[in-house]
Amino acid sequence: ISLPKTFDYSVALKERSMGNKLGMIGLGKMGLALARQMMADGHELYGYDIDPIRMEMLKDEGGTPCASAKEVAEHCDITMSILLAMDHIEENTIGPNGIVRADNPPSIHVEMSTMVPDLHIGLAEKLAAQGIDMLDAPISGSHDKVDRRIITFMVGGKDEAYARVRPILEPLGADASHTGPSGSGSTMKVVTNLFVNSTMALLAEMILVGERAGLSHDVMKHCLSKGSVQGSMLENTAPRVFARDFAPRGAVEIFVKDMGIAIDLAKEHGIDLAVVPAARKMFQRAEAAGWGKDDAGRVIEVYEGKDKA
Repeated sequence: ISLPKTFDYSVALKERSMGNKLGMIGLGKMGLALARQMMADGHELYGYDIDPIRMEMLKDEGGTPCASAKEVAEHCDITMSILLAMDHIEENTIGPNGIVRADNPPSIHVEMSTMVPDLHIGLAEKLAAQGIDMLDAPISGSHDKVDRRIITFMVGGKDEAYARVRPILEPLGADASHTGPSGSGSTMKVVTNLFVNSTMALLAEMILVGERAGLSHDVMKHCLSKGSVQGSMLENTAPRVFARDFAPRGAVEIFVKDMGIAIDLAKEHGIDLAVVPAARKMFQRAEAAGWGKDDAGRVIEVYEGKDKA
């Protein structure tokens, strides 16, 4: 974790206390939750989403909806985006109505989506040509963790840009780490997802085998919490899988996408993964069953054969 030698945190904190005009492009569950917390920190928030319902929700929270990413950028010196696909990101950054088309483009753009690192690096180069410093700052944690401020940010990009956004990001979660140059935040997120996504499938296998072998949920919960598998996944995720609670936190379709990114990144570096592709097939079956929007814990029903019912 690095900090620029010239970084004066006291000045940054003073700037934070004054509030910033921030833009959020993408008002899905994560984007809207982040916008809400930023406004709670005293920042003025402008936002854009293709879904008018999400725009109305931002307005109800106290933010200002805009007609395009370009319009968001007209109001803000720092813009952010969290979107599902790279073409959506490019459309809202370098596209005809993207942030680069604003009369006064932002000086910094923080791209929070989980994407292939090389794509983030390429976008950063294109934005730099337009005078905009981009940080890739993907998030570990679901939207409910945003509300509890226990997410983490992994931030790649220039030291100076990180110094500017650090006092905005840090209060939003448990940690905001500068991981290195452009693309390194994305790489760290892919590596994190490689573990988290595969562990979800393993968690489902563990619970189902224990159930079928006659262990009670109470016995499993107690013994697992005291043994070598204790940790965040067991504490936060296992209870929902035990209860078959599939209200979406991390959706099946997101797991499929993110595991595909991890597989591709590994291949780029000469690594033929075995565990991740096998786990991904189970999530793909869940998606094919029509459960793409459900929580990824629903993969346990694939193991139970319910996707074929």
